[in-house]
Amino acid sequence: MKWMGRRQSENMEDRRGMSSGGKTIVGGGIIGGIIGIIILLLNLFGGENAQMLTPILEQMNQGQSASAEQRDLTAKEIEEQQFVKTILADNEDVWSTIFQENNMQYKKPNLVLFSDAVETACGNATSASGPFYCPSDQKVYMDLAFFEELKTKFGAQGGDFATAYVIAHEIGHHVQTLLGTSSKMRQMQEGKSEAEANKLSVALELQADFYAGVWTHYNQKMNDILEEGDLDEALSAAHAVGDDAIQSKIQGHIVPESFTHGTSEQRKYWFMKGYQTGDIKQGNTFEEIQ
Repeated sequence: MKWMGRRQSENMEDRRGMSSGGKTIVGGGIIGGIIGIIILLLNLFGGENAQMLTPILEQMNQGQSASAEQRDLTAKEIEEQQFVKTILADNEDVWSTIFQENNMQYKKPNLVLFSDAVETACGNATSASGPFYCPSDQKVYMDLAFFEELKTKFGAQGGDFATAYVIAHEIGHHVQTLLGTSSKMRQMQEGKSEAEANKLSVALELQADFYAGVWTHYNQKMNDILEEGDLDEALSAAHAVGDDAIQSKIQGHIVPESFTHGTSEQRKYWFMKGYQTGDIKQGNTFEEIQ
């Protein structure tokens, strides 16, 4: 992905130099173990369900050291910071343009990089939660160690554009908050069975994938960002985090009624639809999954 030399956002906070004294381990690893698997299945790329995990995380991690440490960032971490700032700026530029085209004003979110654990307006979370968006403070939270887990544990291809796709997906949840889609979805879930409520959650997640594709479409026109293999990186990441792929990997069988984020094929389809059309009005996933 071509990213160097462009504007970097000022709306990013890097907390990686301010980590807790002891690494918060859930089930023996960042996403490992039974508890980590449950969190992953419920919250991977989610954001909307992050606060529901807080009591579990706090109970299971009692006794962890909380002594504060501060350190200088490594050269690699500084480069990662610059990359994330650039991708965040690209999202700001693209969504400001799209909102303006539709006679709306875009409110920029913040993005927080952290290591191990983080406090948010949606409650406390650990790396096991995966990247997520908190609507209460309108911030995206990411531990970049997630992407190594995505490669080693779930077979994703990896690469810088895979990271860009994930950031764009989480910003997609911010767009849904600004448009009122997220609050409408929660209202629609009221009184529904768990299976029906899960379908609505799937629609929300697939729409965020669609928005990530729309962002890619616009950013390619604006900045000529794509290099050979970049789309494959995004599709590989989308495939790896499909509910069916995760459940097959973890438990050896799938339970479709428990899906909350969509299948691998659905996630790839909606990302590509957004990329190919570049039309935000074609992303009504709620209508198409019924």
